[in-house]
Amino acid sequence: MDCLILVMPAYNEAANLEQVLTSWYPVVTWTGPDSRLVVVDDGSTDETPELLERLRSQMPKLTVLTKPNGGHGAAVRFGYQYALRSGADYVFQTDSDGQTDPAEFWSMWEERRAYDWQIGHRRRRQDGWSRRLVTKVLRAAIFLCCQVGLPDANAPFRLVRAQTLAQCMERIPEDCPLTNVWLAILLKKSGGRGRFCPITFHPRQGGTNSLNMRKIIPIGLRAVRELWALGRACCR
Repeated sequence: MDCLILVMPAYNEAANLEQVLTSWYPVVTWTGPDSRLVVVDDGSTDETPELLERLRSQMPKLTVLTKPNGGHGAAVRFGYQYALRSGADYVFQTDSDGQTDPAEFWSMWEERRAYDWQIGHRRRRQDGWSRRLVTKVLRAAIFLCCQVGLPDANAPFRLVRAQTLAQCMERIPEDCPLTNVWLAILLKKSGGRGRFCPITFHPRQGGTNSLNMRKIIPIGLRAVRELWALGRACCR
């Protein structure tokens, strides 16, 4: 059977984590004996570490990785690298805030052999106007810089064949703050078999989002510079 490693970054998600892990854990119990749910604790300062330690004793297929705080992109990259080293056949990534629906994973899994990658498309985001604005601006920047049309490059809902993921990860900078955006662009540019799938995106279930407009603006400016460089490199 195929080995799935589900990567889930977490930063100060004590308010959400138990409910989220309980809802996603059946995915790794049903996909194969070697499948794992991997939570990357990105230097949480709340009760997240203690909660993860307790849940790990109750969920034998749960792996907890801990790293110093470096942001979502760094945590995702850390999880991807672990999954590739651990012999995954497929890697799935989602977030720990409860905004995605585990029931929508199965249509991707059933079609995994037909595609090298599948990424969710949040058609109706329920997390505020500022987030919807960021998605639209990012979509325009990607098109202008990289000549790629992507409906939702940063969606935290993606299933990628491990071999395809490994090839892309070699081209993503170590300090990239938007790992999933770069990954989506490289996947699209690769010419492999891929698709975007409509997904539900609920309001945050609890806690506070660690990103706000004050943080997003400098990250966005840096992202545009990096996207321009990536676009030039891909067109050589």
